[in-house]
Amino acid sequence: MTLSVPQKTTVEHAANKIGRPSPADQESLWAMEERFWTNGADNARTTTAKNAVMIFPYPSGILQGDQIWHGLTRRTGWRSVAMAERRAMQCGDIVILSYRASAEKPDLPIYEALCASTYLNDVGGWLRTSHQQTPVD
Repeated sequence: MTLSVPQKTTVEHAANKIGRPSPADQESLWAMEERFWTNGADNARTTTAKNAVMIFPYPSGILQGDQIWHGLTRRTGWRSVAMAERRAMQCGDIVILSYRASAEKPDLPIYEALCASTYLNDVGGWLRTSHQQTPVD
């Protein structure tokens, strides 16, 4: 007599299939992220989903949808941004960029922050669905 032992089946979660975006997608996304900082609110709006969520340092806080653009007008005007410690990960149609930003404006100290932006490849184009900044002291 042969006994059959049930086999355990393991579910392969999509989150365990995280990889890196293609070099072309990385180049495109990092360029979009740089323009997010340096090209003003109108440019940022065109590359951001309508109901996106952004988290900025106090007093701005957590903003969503149209709230972002009312709060962002005060935060635009960066002359340049350097993004170090870059990381890019992809799971399906979602890419998360994380980095350390050093941004400068005329007559202000350099702003340093740890940042993350999430992008969704939607209808053949990338849209930012979230952005977060944590100031580095």
